[in-house]
Amino acid sequence: MNIRPAHAADFEAIWPILRDVFRAGETYAVDPQINKDACRDYWMTTPAATYVAEDEGTILGTYYIRTNQPGGGAHICNCGYVVAEAARGQGLARQMCENSQQEARALGYRAMQFNFVLASNVGAVALWKKLGFETVGTIPEAFDHPRRGMVDALVMYKSLVNEATGAAGC
Repeated sequence: MNIRPAHAADFEAIWPILRDVFRAGETYAVDPQINKDACRDYWMTTPAATYVAEDEGTILGTYYIRTNQPGGGAHICNCGYVVAEAARGQGLARQMCENSQQEARALGYRAMQFNFVLASNVGAVALWKKLGFETVGTIPEAFDHPRRGMVDALVMYKSLVNEATGAAGC
């Protein structure tokens, strides 16, 4: 598996992956009817960086890193990850999250915060906890899930700074 920065031309392969996840409406608070151009802007243009995970030239997943808040909060990033349906259950989300932490440090971020992890997305919640994220808040009934009704959203956080030295590092 190779994880690398995304190029503009990669969006043609990224779009179907994102489209299917967004249309399902079960994990992202994105308009399920988002069009291709708006999706390109959301995933490729506004983030600080976007990456793809590929195997033998086939894009199987993607993630972005963006500044979570401007000004005094600009040292904390937010990331979003999507894995193609055919590649799920193979550890790709873990690889992308681990890679994103390294890349975020390299971009100068000191922490990572996931603003809206659906409590119903038990696989993601378990993975983020395994990778050292802690739940720092719960937003009750924050998301109208198409099959489960109203579900809570979690705010999850992880410092990217080595507490012993105060420097960015593992």
